[in-house]
Amino acid sequence: MNLSKKKNLAAKTLKVGKGRIVFAAGRLNEIKEAITKQDVLDLKNAGAISIRQTKGRKRVANLRKRSPGKIRKNVNKRKREYIIMTRKLRAHLSPLKKTDKISRENYKDIRKKIRNKFFRSKAHLKEYIKELE
Repeated sequence: MNLSKKKNLAAKTLKVGKGRIVFAAGRLNEIKEAITKQDVLDLKNAGAISIRQTKGRKRVANLRKRSPGKIRKNVNKRKREYIIMTRKLRAHLSPLKKTDKISRENYKDIRKKIRNKFFRSKAHLKEYIKELE
């Protein structure tokens, strides 16, 4: 006897999953006759339909695992150093151009070299500018 439609109706009526509905083996004929939600509720109260308890889940202690993905590092340190050095060198270079201590062509060339990390430090930049003169 196929009672899948009755099981669906009981699941909807009792607001539980189909897997939790259990029909009493001796009262299958009564269950077969049920066609309304009220019939299903009456059968539940009578004990012909019962609801299984939900299966639990063993709680596992949430241990913090130290894996490569969890280790925080200052990843952008090189980038930060590059930004600081570039800004410093450009700030030094800008007034030199405004006071015409270096030509426009040299200025452009030095800017490109700053961008390509040619200069190790501000002192290195100053030395390079002295050699140009």
